[in-house]
Amino acid sequence: MKNNQSIVTNLPSPSFVCEEQLLLNNLKLLKRVQDEADVNILLALKGFSLKSSFDLCRKYLKGCCASGLNEALLAYEEFKGEVHTYSPAFKPNEFPKISEISNHIVFNSFAQLDLYKDSVQPHNSLGLRINPEYSSVEVDLYNPCGVYSRLGITKEEFLKGITNYPDALSMISGFHFHALCEQNFDVLEAVFTKFEANFSEYFKNLHWLNFGGGHHITRKDYDVDGLITFLKGIREKYPHLKIYLEPGEAVGWQTGYLEATVLDIVHNGIDIAILDASAECHMPDTLAMPYKAEIRGASKDPSEKKYSYRFGGNTCLAGDIIGDYSFDQPIKIGDKIIFEDMIHYTMVKTTTFNGINLPSIVIKRIDGTFEVITNFGYEDFKSRI
Repeated sequence: MKNNQSIVTNLPSPSFVCEEQLLLNNLKLLKRVQDEADVNILLALKGFSLKSSFDLCRKYLKGCCASGLNEALLAYEEFKGEVHTYSPAFKPNEFPKISEISNHIVFNSFAQLDLYKDSVQPHNSLGLRINPEYSSVEVDLYNPCGVYSRLGITKEEFLKGITNYPDALSMISGFHFHALCEQNFDVLEAVFTKFEANFSEYFKNLHWLNFGGGHHITRKDYDVDGLITFLKGIREKYPHLKIYLEPGEAVGWQTGYLEATVLDIVHNGIDIAILDASAECHMPDTLAMPYKAEIRGASKDPSEKKYSYRFGGNTCLAGDIIGDYSFDQPIKIGDKIIFEDMIHYTMVKTTTFNGINLPSIVIKRIDGTFEVITNFGYEDFKSRI
């Protein structure tokens, strides 16, 4: 991996471009929620892990939540705030390091807690992930509380757990739940009502609750004031409990774009533009969710404007299709195409399928200059295989 940290005017293509001013706006809003509601907001690295932004992020957020050893190390070494680590199942060879660098460790089962109880360190605050058995997430792929979910402990299994592991609750300082996916606070309110009904009898012996992620706090239609009022009510009802939220998409939401280049235009019943960016490699949620990305200056309705194109990636996968769009003017080879809102849950999911290079990472600074943080090439592809 080559880090050139150069300030440029012509960006490498393709590039993820994070706009620092937009990120700052999100961080200020999250800080307002944190301060007014007296809660703690963590950066979920699974959704946004741009380490070059951590100097800015740490001024507003308390720390990071990690999904395993590598993210925990990134949080510990680069963010330098609190480190909260959860995994569906920890690996024995990784757990000693996780316990060394983590403030909070959340276990997905009583069995995992029992397995590692003698390996935790005095500074570790231990928690259990709870499945509140309530969710309104419509896409099963993103529903942590769906039928047969492996994530979190249901009420029935919790009651079995405290019977089978009688010392478990004495080791636990908090409960964690995660049931949202890019949703408003009214869903959180409904989830918490179910969670509270099932588990509040155990709150008196806890020190913290973690409400997980999926809170779309920085989206324009999010009821921020409602969230603050709701959280303040919980803090007043349970003043001994610290409250944590760990949004990922809310930090990186609409803070930048993916800039790509048209390499060729072919025709097979419709005009098809082949890009140096790929749905399969660089925008995986467009296939997995699926959803259709916004293109600057284009309509997502292929019949709305005069000139229509299907955009596809430069891989051998037949389904590497970004979508059909229309434009007021014809596009041509060499044109730049800008996909909006491509910072969260994108660069953390990229692959080098077909040997396609990962997009460069660029920050547009507040003063308007562009700084190339990282370029990727053959060595990055080679090192992964």
